[in-house]
Amino acid sequence: MKKGIHPEYREVVFQDISTDFTFLTRSTINTKETIQWTDGKEYPLIKVEVSSQSHPFYTGKQKIVDTAGRVDRFRRKYGLS
Repeated sequence: MKKGIHPEYREVVFQDISTDFTFLTRSTINTKETIQWTDGKEYPLIKVEVSSQSHPFYTGKQKIVDTAGRVDRFRRKYGLS
């Protein structure tokens, strides 16, 4: 491998902000936030909106987010109840 062209591959903590679920893995993503992990070390922190703890496919719960009545407008437009 050429030196100086690859991003740093290091351990980071991902945190699902909707469920407060955290997991430690490796990544090249950059961040300025850090968090202290259960082993006492400090790791870079990446906040995500969806993880396996909150995704409907993994949890079996489906959420329909209706922004500004879009679903209702679609149903009225195409005559669906």
